[in-house]
Amino acid sequence: MTTPQHKIGSGFGARSTADDVLSGNDLSGSTAIVTGGYSGLGLETTRALAGAGARVVVPARRRAAAQEAVESIDGVETDDLDLSDLESVRGFAERFLDSGRKVDIVINNAGVMACPETRVGPGWEAQFATNHLGHYALINHLWPAIARGGARVVAVSSGAHGIGMRWNDVQFERGYDRWQAYGQAKAANVLFAVQLDALARDAGVRAFAVHPGSILTPLQRHLAKAEMVDAGWIDEDGNPTDPTFKTPGQGAATQVWAATSPQLAGMGGMYCEDCDIAEPAGDDSEGGVHAHATDPEQAARLWALSADLTGVDVFAAAAQPRT
Repeated sequence: MTTPQHKIGSGFGARSTADDVLSGNDLSGSTAIVTGGYSGLGLETTRALAGAGARVVVPARRRAAAQEAVESIDGVETDDLDLSDLESVRGFAERFLDSGRKVDIVINNAGVMACPETRVGPGWEAQFATNHLGHYALINHLWPAIARGGARVVAVSSGAHGIGMRWNDVQFERGYDRWQAYGQAKAANVLFAVQLDALARDAGVRAFAVHPGSILTPLQRHLAKAEMVDAGWIDEDGNPTDPTFKTPGQGAATQVWAATSPQLAGMGGMYCEDCDIAEPAGDDSEGGVHAHATDPEQAARLWALSADLTGVDVFAAAAQPRT
């Protein structure tokens, strides 16, 4: 089996920043949507895209906090969006579509990690619902604007995608494990990008998944300090101790690169890390993408499950014969 999962020699690397990868890239006239674009990597992503001339829309569950975080950045607007609430997702999409704008970039950046067992909507496991299903519904509802812009869609995943899907108990109804649930949600992000790219490429829309690297951000809000000390991430004073960790600016670089780089023209459906396409994961190597996360059969299976759970699938609707 051949795979497009091989480095292309982008010229960037693990220590490149979002500003580095956008140097000389004029995004004037383009519109980007960055979920969670007011905190951590999302805020760095918003700053970089706006700095390159893009109009950035930051939909947020805590809109007042988002407005405060981005108010000093020119070219940024906020709106309401709770990814765990499908009516909220629909509402944001409808407001955006009513504006008549196309969208050139969507970065599915918002997420939750290793939270206590939480149920949302009709009893869905919160990490799968927020990190995957909410973004799945968002892209489907925004499709007219995405197609009109020939957008790039970037799903922010993680090296934890190696855990894979728990197909026999996706909602963790038979024993909850916060890290297993997180890994499943991150695998879903990669599979989503694979299937979206397969469905959307004929419309000029391409999709990528990315691993931003390890970064200390508010994403760790559900982790105890002692847990992070034991993992070797920080010392007792809260200072970073792992030399492989990136700064937020470095962490945002891969998603910005995937969203904008002309080096990726005509490509899609790949998993990226360190500002390049990732290699397949090996048994004795760190990083890379695991085969199950780019398997087209699993990607199609997840799409069908997501359509069934959310009740939306713009591609199925488009395929219906006219009467």
